[in-house]
Amino acid sequence: MAKFTPQQAADVLAIKQVVYEWGDELDIHNGLSMRAADCLARDVRYNVGGQWREGLEAVEAFYRGRAETMRAGAGLMTMRHIITSLRVAFDDHDHARVGYLLVFFAALGDGPFDTYCDPLAVADVKMECRRDADGEWRITLFDSGQIFKRG
Repeated sequence: MAKFTPQQAADVLAIKQVVYEWGDELDIHNGLSMRAADCLARDVRYNVGGQWREGLEAVEAFYRGRAETMRAGAGLMTMRHIITSLRVAFDDHDHARVGYLLVFFAALGDGPFDTYCDPLAVADVKMECRRDADGEWRITLFDSGQIFKRG
């Protein structure tokens, strides 16, 4: 059983919120407003598209490039990241490891969709978060491994 001090309990809530803000940014803006969401550290290490990206600028470039490619083809996707079973463990006062299960849905176009849609993927996610000098928690590492993937 996890036991937290009152400060750690407050930090868990703040960390959960930054993870949810990250998911919301992807769902609402396709990752195109990641800097405005302010959920990633500038030195974030981020595994997306089968490749590690180093730094916020590289993550932004990935999402911009993906959106340009999608717009040139069938159009942007509507996505939903369902985050569940979130766990937080502290390495020290300003560093935490986060794990959760991610259920990911995506379809081309704008919803609502009236057709059956099963998850595109189910993944185990690992994140690391850091409390920065301004007191805010930000994601410093994102990695995931898909357990189930639609073929």
